[in-house]
Amino acid sequence: MAAATAAAVGLTAAPAAARETPPFRDPRLPVDARVEDLLKRLTLDEKVALLHQYQPAIPRLGIKRFKTGTEALHGLAWSTDVNAGGAVRTATATVFPQSVGLGATWNPDLLKKIGSAVGDEARAYNKENSDVWGLQLWAPVVNLLRDPRWGRNEEGYSEDALLTATLATAYGKGIQGDHPRYLRAAPVLKHYMANNNEIRRDQTSSSLRPRVKKEYDEVPFKLPLQADAATGVMTAYNLINGRPATVHSDVNDLVRTWAGKTLFNVTDAHAPNNLVGSQQYYGTLAEADAAVLKAGVDSFTTDDTNSAITVNAVKEALSKGLLAESDVDRAVRHILQLRVRLGEFDPDGGPYARIGKDVVDSPAHRALARQAAVEQTVLLKNQGGTLPLNADRTKKIAVVGPLSDTLYTDWYSGALPYRVTPLDGIRKRLGAKGTVAGTEAVDRIALKDAATGRYVTGGAGADGDFLKLAATGADAAAQFDVFDWGQGKLTLRNVANGKVVGRWSDPANGNAWTDYFKNDQAQPNGWFVQQMFDLEKQDDGAYLVRYAGYEKDESWAEPDKVYLKAAEDGRLVLGTKAEAARFTREVLRSGVDEAVRAASGADAAVVVVGSMPFINGREAHDRTTMALAGAQSELIKAVRKANPNTVVVVENSYPTTLTWEQDNVPALLWTSHAGAETGNALAAVLFGDASPSGRLPQTWYRSDDDLPDILDYDIIKSDRTYLYFKGKPLYPFGHGLTYTSFRYGTPKLSTRSVAADGAVRVSVPVTNTGRVAADEVVQLYTSQRTSRVKQPLKQLRAFQKVRLAPGQTKTVTFTLRAADLAHWDVTRDKWTVENAVHDVLIGASSADIRQRAALKVRGETVPARDLSKPTRAADFDDHQGAELVDESKVRGDAVGAKAGTWIAFADADLGRGVTGIRVRASRADAGDATIQVRLGGPNGRTVATVTVPSTGDKYAYRDLTAPVSRAAGRQDVYLVFDGDVRLSSFSFTK
Repeated sequence: MAAATAAAVGLTAAPAAARETPPFRDPRLPVDARVEDLLKRLTLDEKVALLHQYQPAIPRLGIKRFKTGTEALHGLAWSTDVNAGGAVRTATATVFPQSVGLGATWNPDLLKKIGSAVGDEARAYNKENSDVWGLQLWAPVVNLLRDPRWGRNEEGYSEDALLTATLATAYGKGIQGDHPRYLRAAPVLKHYMANNNEIRRDQTSSSLRPRVKKEYDEVPFKLPLQADAATGVMTAYNLINGRPATVHSDVNDLVRTWAGKTLFNVTDAHAPNNLVGSQQYYGTLAEADAAVLKAGVDSFTTDDTNSAITVNAVKEALSKGLLAESDVDRAVRHILQLRVRLGEFDPDGGPYARIGKDVVDSPAHRALARQAAVEQTVLLKNQGGTLPLNADRTKKIAVVGPLSDTLYTDWYSGALPYRVTPLDGIRKRLGAKGTVAGTEAVDRIALKDAATGRYVTGGAGADGDFLKLAATGADAAAQFDVFDWGQGKLTLRNVANGKVVGRWSDPANGNAWTDYFKNDQAQPNGWFVQQMFDLEKQDDGAYLVRYAGYEKDESWAEPDKVYLKAAEDGRLVLGTKAEAARFTREVLRSGVDEAVRAASGADAAVVVVGSMPFINGREAHDRTTMALAGAQSELIKAVRKANPNTVVVVENSYPTTLTWEQDNVPALLWTSHAGAETGNALAAVLFGDASPSGRLPQTWYRSDDDLPDILDYDIIKSDRTYLYFKGKPLYPFGHGLTYTSFRYGTPKLSTRSVAADGAVRVSVPVTNTGRVAADEVVQLYTSQRTSRVKQPLKQLRAFQKVRLAPGQTKTVTFTLRAADLAHWDVTRDKWTVENAVHDVLIGASSADIRQRAALKVRGETVPARDLSKPTRAADFDDHQGAELVDESKVRGDAVGAKAGTWIAFADADLGRGVTGIRVRASRADAGDATIQVRLGGPNGRTVATVTVPSTGDKYAYRDLTAPVSRAAGRQDVYLVFDGDVRLSSFSFTK
């Protein structure tokens, strides 16, 4: 049998011993040959079983279990292992700065090194337990940071498509390794696509007009795949133009065309079941799972380890003819391709199999983590040379604030192997030269029950205890430090054991949440964050304690019971507001007063504020404001008043409206939650051991009012991101100061005129005119002077991070392709390079342009629209209220309109006149609606009215006609709707 199989794949005769090795285990064979050999050996049941995230072992072939998906956004993340004794262990790995922080480095070379380190550590853990730590890594996230209120802002790199794509390419290549055939680990791009809100994220649709989709949201997926820097995509939870991403035809029709190698695509967790649940897109799971496979998604991430639900649904789909075995084979081929490339079926496990645990948290990885934490730090403001601090002259420093002496991890972070807080780092750096006073600047309180006189008391031991009314005095177990995270969210940390109070989950009852509370948590955590409270002051001065945890537990049957009351045994449990215990809030120590005392008389005060990543916006929870917590703002103001030499460090994952701070604080720094080396990195920047080189990967706005609705994805229409925003930002995209100055010389272009298929080299000398060595991020933007369409105000086309010694000059050279200046021409559904002059802008940020030159691009003039040809309604030039929807459940977009919606088609050539219009439309509601054809504007002259009767179903389209009168010449054509209609296409007749 082995010999016959060998002949089938083209092997020459081999010794008998060699023939005993099945071809799929022969590393000398091409990958495709190995895959085909293994595929032929599998039964249909075995193939179907491989479609689930937890792929079972196939003992008869000696194949082990295989788990898809290990989180690795900024280091190996939260996979857990259970040992023989039942103890749960979380992977302790190198934790690099959050992805948004890595975005701020603007350093693809660094990202590749970090990706390599993450790939090594993934290999090490996989070698230890492949059932838990798989080698398909779900990273990086390339969703664009279009709206800074997105809860998952920390997971992305940038609001800019090119910067995101460049960094993702580097990170992915690092993870994969440089072997021509094998993969160290397999990066997967998340989440395809336009996933930038958490509000009803599995039900909302991202409406993407073709230009936004092509020019913006597709780019960070397309470029890494074209560069062979990823092995697949994960589909998103949201809908794209009305169609769930889980079954979007793009995955087959488009995404696979971008890649030179086979892709293995996966769903997001539970997403297949959403198709019949929250999305109600299909009636049965068999229909849904069949659509998933046909769309080009190969693996079902759902129902945790229970693969039976998926297996049974796929088998039902096969039995009903919804799927053919060839559909299953296609997906399994993609799965096996990846497993072969990972070396799994090689006798020795492939070239990366020897990587061991010595790489995890190694000295080299620690050094890399520190470098990354330094490079992502952004100096926002530095008035009068406040920074760097002089270690020889700064003898007394106050380091204050709620994040001054702690480090927080986020949902997709691994466990920190060690911690260097800002206070630790500054003390270590200053050493014996001076003194450092530290305080977290939070109130320390006791809560005394008005009815009994007893105090709320926790446990003094490491495991804490249930909160109860017990102590007669405010001893340590009855004292709590109050961390105010804003918007009615507080955390309470018990002084006796330093643990945070949270709602208790009962391990004897499957970890179900109880009504009890315990001080036993290291930090707020978990999918449903149970450690949040609010202290509600009543009119009589008493306080009620309201439980404010993220609650989606179905057992939570009494949602009005969110206040703490005392049970008969004194333990605090949940009750109604009427039942709530009434407390006196005794302030034992004022956080602000303590911070002011520390700052008064100090040579410098460093205030460290920011976010708690599990509370202030995260997966499933968008932010509703960009403002700092009110208590943190008051702390900054008090410290600034006490010490004019105040430096504010904002440690969070998002742009923040620091308008008062920008106007009143001399120096401002931003850092993401940057991992174990955060404190060392901050100290290095504060004392000038490193000149800050981070640049903002997002626009920082002055006010929440600068942003449209978070669900509005049309960045062109709504003037979103630096590309289209016309206001004055607080800090522009690309902003970041250094401790030196740079002079940009006159740029030189290799040509002043370039053809549409040509390229130009742009060179600019950059000189460090200061007294310290530093990195400069040289940024090249372009701005198209004239166009048929609305163009970005400016757009990043290239960037380069260069290090310059004092007085040193380097010439930075970029290659700019004319093709990169193209826009998506909706009149002809293709990329178009227009005949136009482009301003080539070179500078230190999108707003700090130092030099410019003009480049003539010899492209084409887009001809007038020919609306006598069938025109997709989605290919409009402008709109008001139009939503893109699914034309059918399989593929195609239509315009979903309601009363008052209009869509515009600019510069249409109606010739000597048109006499009729034909539309393809549907209307699910009873009764008629109309589409008016107007010229010149939505209120212009009406030349036709099309009546759209009820078609009974939104997918039941009808061809409808109407006469057109007095319509000729070059016109802007508007279609105006007076009711709910889906319009697929239209054309004029002559």
